[in-house]
Amino acid sequence: MTNGTRRLKLRKAPLTLTTAAVSRLKELSGGDHPQFLRVGVKSKGCSGHSYMMEFTETKGKFDEIVDQQGVTVLVDSKALLTVLGSEMDYVEDALSSQFVFHNPNVKGTCGCGESFTV
Repeated sequence: MTNGTRRLKLRKAPLTLTTAAVSRLKELSGGDHPQFLRVGVKSKGCSGHSYMMEFTETKGKFDEIVDQQGVTVLVDSKALLTVLGSEMDYVEDALSSQFVFHNPNVKGTCGCGESFTV
């Protein structure tokens, strides 16, 4: 405690990254300026929510920081409870390559897999 205030600490990691996700993020964020990937959730799709990812050079005031194997991912504070405990993976197959979220909070997804509900 500092000055009579308590700060809550999460017991569960807000987000974990697989080795494949870390490798891909290192490839994408290379360059002269350090960049972070911000992960969030927005209202979209048939089921109500969709993941949002964007590269940024600045941390938002309330973003949660995930540092893993030399990669820093920011979790948008508004999405924190929705993605809490999720795993971010990067998968490639013959037709596509994409980041995929394995989220234990999801109660259902739409038919195309682009949106989810919690």
